Amino acid sequence: MTIHDRRYQDLYRAALSGRLSRRDVLRRATALGLSMPAVAALLAACGGGGGGSEATSTTSGGAATTPTTAATPAESPAASPTTSAAATPSGSPTGGATYTLETPPEVFNADAASQYSGQTITYYGDTVGIGGELDQQLARAFTEATGININIVPKPQSSTENYATYLRLFQAQSPDMDVMMIDVIWPGAFAQHLLDLTDAFREEAAQHYETIIQNNTVDGKLVAIPWFADFGMLYYRTDLLDKYGFSNPPATWDELEEMARTIVEGEQASNPNFGGFVFQGNAYEGLTCNALEWLASTGGGTLMDEQGNITINNPEAIAMLNRVRGWIGTICPRGVTSYQEEDSRNVFQGGNAAFLRNWPYVYALATGEDSPIKGNVGVAPIPAAEGQDHVGTVGGWQLAVSRYSRVPEASIEFVRYMTSPQVQSYRAQVGSFVPTIPSVAGEAAVLEKMPFLEPMQEVVRVTRPSTQTGERYNQVSTAFFQGVNAILNGQDAAQVVPQTAQQMQRAAG
Repeated sequence: MTIHDRRYQDLYRAALSGRLSRRDVLRRATALGLSMPAVAALLAACGGGGGGSEATSTTSGGAATTPTTAATPAESPAASPTTSAAATPSGSPTGGATYTLETPPEVFNADAASQYSGQTITYYGDTVGIGGELDQQLARAFTEATGININIVPKPQSSTENYATYLRLFQAQSPDMDVMMIDVIWPGAFAQHLLDLTDAFREEAAQHYETIIQNNTVDGKLVAIPWFADFGMLYYRTDLLDKYGFSNPPATWDELEEMARTIVEGEQASNPNFGGFVFQGNAYEGLTCNALEWLASTGGGTLMDEQGNITINNPEAIAMLNRVRGWIGTICPRGVTSYQEEDSRNVFQGGNAAFLRNWPYVYALATGEDSPIKGNVGVAPIPAAEGQDHVGTVGGWQLAVSRYSRVPEASIEFVRYMTSPQVQSYRAQVGSFVPTIPSVAGEAAVLEKMPFLEPMQEVVRVTRPSTQTGERYNQVSTAFFQGVNAILNGQDAAQVVPQTAQQMQRAAG
């Protein structure tokens, strides 16, 4: 037994005995770098349910991150927690329920919400993957239970276009948007236009990972409620790796290149459209996420240091960006420079690529009953250079209420339902959306549907500099992804990066 395992067991016994408060347990769990299931079991042992502090590491962007280590003793009773009332948030436990698309959770706050029956909420909802279908099911259930109508407006798929749409509505103080999805990097930029939810969600806020709540709190006001977490990861075709003699997914970029080239050479004989590796290469926020992973995984650093200095103008970053440029038209299809999330997913899920970089939502779709590649999908960390950490860009979305809403009370009740433990469990089981409530993330039904959570726990989460740049973040990111897209389309990174770095620094102020 390792020292780490003994410390874990000591902590579990202390939690069980009641000698430590939940906050103390979570603080010590953070220091040990425990997995989310183990944390949930510790909270259950001390009578908790995911409130208090968050048992995850924190990076400079202020977003929630998952532990960088995940060693838990197999013999410990806490290593494989089962779902129970004690392991779910007090007040609204999921009870270990299992869900299908057509059976969303009951509306637990229907009595409180029904006083606003007849009102209409305009909700800017999901358009990526299965998210839109889940929105429809949940809105239908909410309307049937409360009499409140939900007008779902599909938000733009591109985060960059989405940001611009919200900004126009906010600047006009438009009442035509009540509830909206907010990217993890936006609370600082939009806070002045969002309703303060501190009092309305004081009890619920304690159930979520604390660092996400901190990310969503601006000048002491909680302006958005966590909905789901995100991180970049690599999908791969298990059958094709077997076919071409590869026993494991690529751990390094060298291995990805070798595997992708070998598989492309073999598959294009019968499928000229086959590509080795697809990702989000269009000039939009998704490319910032991809390129941040390329740099951080090869010694090229992140976009900005703690002092606010742009850091991309270095030899490692330039070399990696030129390396990716060389993939276009060889192991990557030329069209990848225009791909967003769904474009790349459709190529991979349609059987036309060996590897895909994307977000967790893809898992439920790629492994679904109607997926052409069902049974042949694996998940692994993003590759890294030899000796470098595997990384994944932190993403995630929140729900917020506009300050200009005509129906703020009804909107608050809708957000209360949509961000509840029950709905987070439903969305995790049906759509593989990562919960932001520790006890939900530790449910047996969730872990069964999201087995990729375990191998991803050792990945270092990297964040975009939205906290440092605040309202200027969008301009900083735009300068970066436009420069990277120019490189992908043939320009030399050695010429583009210095100029891009200067543009980013000016935008940052």
